[in-house]
Amino acid sequence: MDRYNDAQKGMALFIVLWILAILMVTVLSFSFLTRTETHATLVFKETAARKFLAEAGIERAIFEIFYRRQNVNNAVTPEGFEPWKADGTAYSDRVDKGSYTVSIIGESGKLDINKSSGVLLKNLLLNSGIKDDEADTIVDSLMDWKDTSGLSRPHGAGSSYYESLPIPYEVKGALFDTVEELLLVKGVTPAILYGDSSRKGIIAFLTVNSESGLVDLNYAPKEVLMSIPGMSADMADAILQYRQGQNIRNPQDVLSGNYQAMQPYITLNEGSVFTIEATGRIGEEKAGYPVLATVKIEGNNKYRYLYFKNPAYKVQ
Repeated sequence: MDRYNDAQKGMALFIVLWILAILMVTVLSFSFLTRTETHATLVFKETAARKFLAEAGIERAIFEIFYRRQNVNNAVTPEGFEPWKADGTAYSDRVDKGSYTVSIIGESGKLDINKSSGVLLKNLLLNSGIKDDEADTIVDSLMDWKDTSGLSRPHGAGSSYYESLPIPYEVKGALFDTVEELLLVKGVTPAILYGDSSRKGIIAFLTVNSESGLVDLNYAPKEVLMSIPGMSADMADAILQYRQGQNIRNPQDVLSGNYQAMQPYITLNEGSVFTIEATGRIGEEKAGYPVLATVKIEGNNKYRYLYFKNPAYKVQ
């Protein structure tokens, strides 16, 4: 009888221990789930905060574009109210515990693949480290891609080339809709367009929204300035230095040497299309949430988005 009672007590103890183990696992699982959901909620909240900060940077930049267009030609502006530059200069501001960094880039300072001369496009490729024969292939193929005649240039490619590829397609025969469309053109690789460990990509210097095939001396980065025939590195640096203090109003103020060779490729007419890059951050963090937008100004207080990417990741 004692053995029977001992067996019952042992079984009861085993059941109690088993129930306690199940309860402990349940409690730990619930605790882990709660912690995970809390962490996820916090991450979502911080991501949303960064996103809204970046979008605030976009809206601030649009305001600054309007302000710039109204005041860029003023000889004197009060200190602290200088118009923002539209050449990629970065500006920052704080909002409560967060901040945003934003830059404005005038599309007229880039090479328009629908309108720019093949000379400018080839020089950009050569200065990016592309070999001469490869540059000829890319430029001629680019021109053939948008040519409605169906004819091919000496180094270019028509439908017969594209239809012979493993995954065939036809030449477009129309203007480019996006810069990324270049990846369909013979000779253009992701490394050329986006860059790799050995060189910078050309995508940052190209556009389909410049409204002109000319290079705006007030907006163009050094890489685009260097694509102008007759432009030297020293001259490009002098232009960038000059722009730090004022806008260029006369090309001959900053250009020397063979001005006649450069004249057909340059302009000082400010366009109405701008690309804005904004990054929202919390605290002192270096990384953040990036947003990219291209806007077209259509009046004194009107604009529309041509492109909006959220989030946008900068190409290295």
